[in-house]
Amino acid sequence: MEFFIDTGNIDEIAETYAWGLIDGVTTNPSLVAKEGIDQKTLISNIAKIVDGPISAEVISLDYKGMLKEAYELAKIDDNVIIKLPMTKDGMIALNDLTANNIKTNITLVFSANQALLAAKNGATYVSPFVGRLDDIGQTGMQLISEIRDVFDNYAYQTRILAASIRHTDHVKTCALIGADTATIPYKVLNQLFHHPLTDSGIAKFLEDHANSLK
Repeated sequence: MEFFIDTGNIDEIAETYAWGLIDGVTTNPSLVAKEGIDQKTLISNIAKIVDGPISAEVISLDYKGMLKEAYELAKIDDNVIIKLPMTKDGMIALNDLTANNIKTNITLVFSANQALLAAKNGATYVSPFVGRLDDIGQTGMQLISEIRDVFDNYAYQTRILAASIRHTDHVKTCALIGADTATIPYKVLNQLFHHPLTDSGIAKFLEDHANSLK
């Protein structure tokens, strides 16, 4: 399973990429705004660190505006993935970008039907938001399972990119279900390393070693 980090923070990206576990980066307008620089500059800076997919999101609502933004963003680096919203105009833009071999990530997906539409139009990634479904009393991981079944039924090559990851159990369940990718916040990535028995085991080994030297 691919691990992406969901952030626009260069320090977080550099630190986690050095672990050897991060395959790519996802950003969105909210994450870009936190960094206080324009999107093109931020994506360019990320591309200097990460040799892998970097999602950059359009903000236009009409397909003509989306395409204008998309082609400008695609010029930044070969690894740029264009994020488009799951709307009718988003699908028109997706159809154009697919025809021109521009990789894409359809975002804000909340149903298997939406994922199906994106796959039929050749999306590279589709991003179901599991945490936001949990927030309204639904089960986000059920959506991942449904999309996995649909894509497997028809051998779609579109990759399932689980987004809105809130905790480590989300990551584990994504792996069990068969999500192709999970985009994970910095805090949750750090939490994946930890288990209390690992910590206590290390402490015990160090204690026994120190006692053996007395």
